[in-house]
Amino acid sequence: MKKLVVLTGAGISAESGIKTFRDSDGLWEEYRIEDVATPEAWQNNPKMVLEFYNQRRKQLLECKPNAAHYKLTELEKKYEVVIITQNIDDLHERAGSRNVFHLHGELRKSQSTADPSLIYDIDGWELKWGDTCEKGSQLRPYVVWFGEPVPMFNKAMLITEKADIFVVIGTSLVVYPAAGLLQYVPYQTPIYVVDPSEVSSWRKYIHIKEKATVGVPMLVDQWMADK
Repeated sequence: MKKLVVLTGAGISAESGIKTFRDSDGLWEEYRIEDVATPEAWQNNPKMVLEFYNQRRKQLLECKPNAAHYKLTELEKKYEVVIITQNIDDLHERAGSRNVFHLHGELRKSQSTADPSLIYDIDGWELKWGDTCEKGSQLRPYVVWFGEPVPMFNKAMLITEKADIFVVIGTSLVVYPAAGLLQYVPYQTPIYVVDPSEVSSWRKYIHIKEKATVGVPMLVDQWMADK
């Protein structure tokens, strides 16, 4: 069974109604990225950071996976599929994908500020000031903020090195370190990119210049029909 590795970005979630900061000049609604998505923001105003992510979580619970998410699950009948996502939503999992690695954390989980290895599911949409881990320390969003290391990158790199097919969906490959995964794709492995925008890459790739809900079903139907 061939190994098919999929790298997804904000574009696939945007079609489910998930807002992205890149759509509005570095703003998530009225919030500046520096004020809500950095370690300094957490130090300066943790309550505002919590509220920001509570609103993102509330929005996520109102959204549903789209055709691209669901189509990717069909590939598991024929391929060993691993999804590496830059997104912090759980739409891949809710669509039924079984092997999902989140590079930038997970919105519906919290993390201990005293011990980063302590990670908890969030019941509902709200994480409050005063919610603590088993060691008594405040819980923070389980999200990799700008300026923080990406602990899952090494695992993603090892997965990418074994890809027989590599697919990029909904990202322009400008966000690092995720964009750097291309250098770990084996030389003989074909690369497909599904994105309506121009994509800059030093690697050769086949560009399906469509949004995810159009381009992904096209690819999946083709691959599932191939013998």
